[in-house]
This record gives sequence, structure tokens and C-alpha cells, in this order.
Amino acid sequence: SELAFLEEPQDTVGVRGQPLALSCRAEGVRPIAVSWRRDGVALDPATHALLPNGSLYIPSFRRSAGGREGSDEGEYDCTAQNRFGLLLSRRARVLASTLPRFSQHPQPVVVEEGGVARFQCLINARPDPLVTWEKNRTALTEDDDRYTFLPSGVLQITGVRPEDSGYFRCIASNVAGRRRSMDALLTVTPAVPAKSSKDPVILSGPQNLTLTVHQTAILECIATGNPRPIVSWSRLDGRPIGVEGIQVVGTGNLMISDVAVQHAGVYVCAANRPGTRVRRTAQGRLIVQAPPEFMQPPQSVTRSLGASAVLTCSAQGTPSPRIIWLHNGLPLHQSERVRLQNGNSTLTIQRVCSEDEGIYQCTAENSAGYTQASARLAVLGSDGLPGPPWDLRVRATSATAVELAWREPLQNPHGVIGYVLHIRRAQDSEDQEYQEAVSQTTVQHTVLELEPSTHYTFYVKAYSSGGASQPSDYVTAETLGEVPAVPALFTRILNSSAVQLSWEPSVKLGRIRGFKLYHGKIYSTRLQGPLELPANVTSYELAHLESYASYEVRLLAFNEFGDGNFTARLVSLKDSPQAAVLEPTGTDCEGDTWQDGASTTGIVIGIHIGLACIVICVLFLLLGYRRR
Repeated sequence: SELAFLEEPQDTVGVRGQPLALSCRAEGVRPIAVSWRRDGVALDPATHALLPNGSLYIPSFRRSAGGREGSDEGEYDCTAQNRFGLLLSRRARVLASTLPRFSQHPQPVVVEEGGVARFQCLINARPDPLVTWEKNRTALTEDDDRYTFLPSGVLQITGVRPEDSGYFRCIASNVAGRRRSMDALLTVTPAVPAKSSKDPVILSGPQNLTLTVHQTAILECIATGNPRPIVSWSRLDGRPIGVEGIQVVGTGNLMISDVAVQHAGVYVCAANRPGTRVRRTAQGRLIVQAPPEFMQPPQSVTRSLGASAVLTCSAQGTPSPRIIWLHNGLPLHQSERVRLQNGNSTLTIQRVCSEDEGIYQCTAENSAGYTQASARLAVLGSDGLPGPPWDLRVRATSATAVELAWREPLQNPHGVIGYVLHIRRAQDSEDQEYQEAVSQTTVQHTVLELEPSTHYTFYVKAYSSGGASQPSDYVTAETLGEVPAVPALFTRILNSSAVQLSWEPSVKLGRIRGFKLYHGKIYSTRLQGPLELPANVTSYELAHLESYASYEVRLLAFNEFGDGNFTARLVSLKDSPQAAVLEPTGTDCEGDTWQDGASTTGIVIGIHIGLACIVICVLFLLLGYRRR
């Protein structure tokens, strides 16, 4: 069976000089070794008794007023370990019992006959003390229903009578001892004539409470007036209070047994004068906390070396619990391979290796409590698997391609049936990587369709029929940048010696640092330029040209990676501006290509050449005829 705790240490209070035992019992494959820590420091077995069932036994609890030195107080946890891994228990807080002086003694009160008297004493003891009351040094009992005893240390007396006069005091007791408060005198005065009335007054209203589910909530509300007011309860949000587990204690205190999360809210106590609309209200907030509970505990998994493992753990509680993962009792730290997602509820381990084997604990904790669940990750042995490829090298060959090469594994290379190349952008997480399979006959591969000027991370694994090898070392490379695309060029003749050029940069391919402009007369061996223009310039006027001549204009964009291909235009200044715009194809390569009819001069020359060819053919025919 899996290693798991049957009993974990719980928060407890120790009594000086008395024995104390903390439980720690585990099940699983034996042998199981149990050890203890206090405040994170291992306890010496020679000075602390460890029982056969794993419990820690302290024969005589010590408490030091000067601090933890020489004291058994502190936070204790235990570990259980077998050959599969280690479990860490919850932390148990151990404190010494205390019973200090009262922080509030009951105060003397004067009450009219038929009225309400209230006494309270407060003491900050550990554990919470049992509070009882005495009148004139005689213990009070619950036989008289006019007396209401609240756990918070409150005594309420309704319908006060003259014989209730006397001295009252409280007694607080717990394992640390017993304390008595000072006496408080109750004086009862004659009742007011019935014809005189008094509006309701709430002597003590509900206090804000924070409780854990299944505890009991008591909201106090005691009022006086003439006639005696009627006390009622409601919720501020208008929802019904309900009846199950709800009862009124005394004359107006609201008690909710076994509180649940849905009981949380603001409660309003109202003291109503009978037969009228006169009322007084007081309110208090009840906060109900729920300790964490697992909706989905982690499940044990078995993975091969190099595979991925995912453990899922989700918990709910009020307030929402915080999830922390442990690996063999130590906090789990994220890395390039180990990732926590979805509020730590999903643990992903990429490229599992032997060091990942062991027990993983999911702990959920909030202000109401703590719980933990565990799962084992088993890693299959590497017998017969190939070793990792090595000497991985990468070289960028273009803006969208890199070439990788590696050496075959040193261990079990003959069992390799192929390689898998893992590829991702350097800024991406590992779950965004993709793979490309490579035949076992080669140790190099070209990766295509990458993004220009982008850093990529690569590693490679060798595969055999038994599984994957460990990954190779990681390498990172940046693809080359791209030269800009061809800009669209437009021309407009201004006059017989000037042309207006305008262009639109292409949004494709690389970024643009500027433009280069060339121009020259058609059929000239050299073009003038380049004239470099900034990237934000998209027009230029060519002036002082030779009147009525024909020109070729070329424009290209460039950046740090080089010059892009040029766009060419032919412009004739011989005719009027309206008839002299000549449109070439606008080549995207380094050769010159124009449309038919690109130049009037070209047309004339073509006609002359055609006529010459016809004349020569006619002469050849005549000469051949004469020879016959």
C-alpha cells in the first residue's frame, strides 16, 4: 500500500510536570522510519522517547518563562519514510496551559425589581476555561430559569427579585488551575409604578464572532424597558434564519448549534415595545470558516524516463485554501522542467528523470485548518535505453531556417530507432514546444518555417523500442533577419525636366531602415546613385533632368541585413506630361523586365529592325532566282 498517515500530531496544550504524547502513525510498505522535529530542528532520540507506534512521548512537560530554551513548547511535525519516499505531517502547535489574572471582573449593578441584571468576567486562559458563578459564595445552578449562563463568561438575571440581592463572583477553571474573581454587589430597588413607561434599551447586543464549522454560536441580546420589551432576530440580508439547530436561550439570546458556512452573515437583534412601533436594534456579524477539503486529491503515476507527469490537486474551504506542494517532505521549487499552474492545483514535470521519483504531497491550508494528500511518482528504470544525444550544435541558415547536428548516444547507440527534436521559442513555456521526428540514419536536421530574428531553444532525444533517452543539452540560436520587401513605386511628370516619385513601403518581410534611389538615361551603362533616403520619406522630386529624354528610375528598401530587390520605372519626357507616363512591370528580382510598349523610342527601333529584316529576305530571294 501507499505510504500514508493514519494519525498526525494535533494542536494541544501541555501541563507543566505532566506527561504529553503526540501521535504519528503511518501505513505502507515496511520498514517505515518515523522521526520528529520541533521548530524545524530534528529531535534527538536519546533525549526524547519515541514509542513503537511512532508517537512522541514527553514524560514531564516543561515550560520556561524566559522563552523556548528549556521548554517543550513549539511547533512539532513528524516524518514517515520508506524505500519509496518520505511524508511530512502537519505542524502541531504545543503550548503550555495558562490561567492568568482576570482581565475584567464583574461590576456592581443597581436594578429595579422586575428588571434585568448582567455580570461579565473575562480571562485569557489556555485552554478556554469553564466559567461558573457563585452568589454569596454559594454555587449557582441552572435550576432557576431566570438565570442564564453564557460560555463567554456572562451571567444574565431576568425578572430580578429583591431576594436576588447579594454578592456575585465567577470562578474560571482549566487544567492549569482555578481562579475566582472579585465580588460584585447586585442591589435591587423597588419597582417603578406600572403607569410609568420606559422605552426599550438594549443592555448588551451581539458581538462579532468568527467560528469554524460545527462549533456553536451564541449571539447575546438582553434588553430592558417598561413594559418588558419583546426581543426578535433577523438577518440584515433578509434571508430567513431558519429553525433547524436554532433556539433562543434565556429571554433573547440566539444560539446556533453546529454552524455551517451558510449561517454566516449580519444578525440584527430588535427590542420591541409591546403594542407600539417603538424599537431598538443592535447587530453583530457572524463569520464562519471551513477547513480545506480535497475535491480531487493527487493520484500516483508511473512514467518512463524522459516522459511528462501531471499531478492534479484541488481543494475548497472558507476562506479559499493555499496549496503548497512537497517532494519527499521538502518544498517543491519551480524550474524549467517543473511548473505549477491553475493556482498551484496542477503540477507538471517535463522530461522526468530519476531524481523526480518519490512522494509528492499536496497541502491545503487556511485560517480554519490544514489537510494534506500524497501521491507517488514512480520512474521506470533505464536498462537498455539509449544515452542522450550529445554535442548538439545549431546554425542559422536563413531568416526562417536553422540547421542542427548532433552525435549519436554513447550508451546503447545500436538500439536507436529514431530521434525527436524539441523546438520552442525561447520566451515560451515548455508546454508550447513542438517536435519533429528524425530518422535514425541521420544526425542532422534542418528546421524550417521559423520566425525571422527570433531566439529558439532546441534539444533532442533518442528513442529505442524501450522508450526515450534523457534529453541532450539545450542549445539556443537566433534566426537571421530578412531584407525588406519591394516597395510600390509611382511616377508623375511635372514638366519637361522634372519627375515626382512616390512609393509605398511593403509591410511584408523585414523592417526598413531607409531607401536607395537610382536614376539614369535609358541605354546608359551606369545609373546615378544611390541616393539614400530615411525610412519615413515616401516621395522625392527628380529635377534638372535633360529635357525630352527618357529615364529609368530604380528604388529599393534596405536594413541591417542588406538591400531588398528594386522596383524599376521608365519615364519619357519627350511628350506632354499627360501622355508620357510609362508603366513597367515593377520587377521583384534583379533583372530588368518591362511591359510591351514601354518606350516610344523602343517602338521606333523595333519597326526599323523589322523593315531591315524584310529587305534582307527579299534580296536573298532575288539572288537565288537569278542563279537558277
